[in-house]
Amino acid sequence: MSYACSNRVTSPQTHTYATDIRSAHDVAHVLGIPAYAVYQTLVVLPPHDKPLLMIIPGPWALDLKRLAQALGTKRLRMATHPEGAELTGLQAGGMSALAVLDRGFQVYVEHAAQTLMAFVVSAGQRGMNVRMRVDDFMSVTQARFVDASIDRDAAP
Repeated sequence: MSYACSNRVTSPQTHTYATDIRSAHDVAHVLGIPAYAVYQTLVVLPPHDKPLLMIIPGPWALDLKRLAQALGTKRLRMATHPEGAELTGLQAGGMSALAVLDRGFQVYVEHAAQTLMAFVVSAGQRGMNVRMRVDDFMSVTQARFVDASIDRDAAP
């Protein structure tokens, strides 16, 4: 059984690690879990709307054109780390939809998460992640699934 599909997760489980570890791949290594089970939070900027959060598997890359098409907009861009920090009040490496629930961000999750029972996401500060059920995360954050990322390991 895989990490993400093994044993039922009845409540969120917090994982801590050194605060200088920031990549989802390195977090997975430290926690001893597959990289695909660690999701990263990206801040995306539409041209005239409020910023949104996109949650994707750590080893994957966001395809801004696919996301724009899925959202029915013409253009999007990634926020820089300073922009993301200013917009969310969180540091890079600690961005989390869970920490900004009261700020009105639209939250989107890569559709691949639908195949997982649980995943690991940032808990809102560097050095702390939380493992939780995907359906609980979707409910708490009012997120929607979209197909907007590319698995770098599977790309030709």
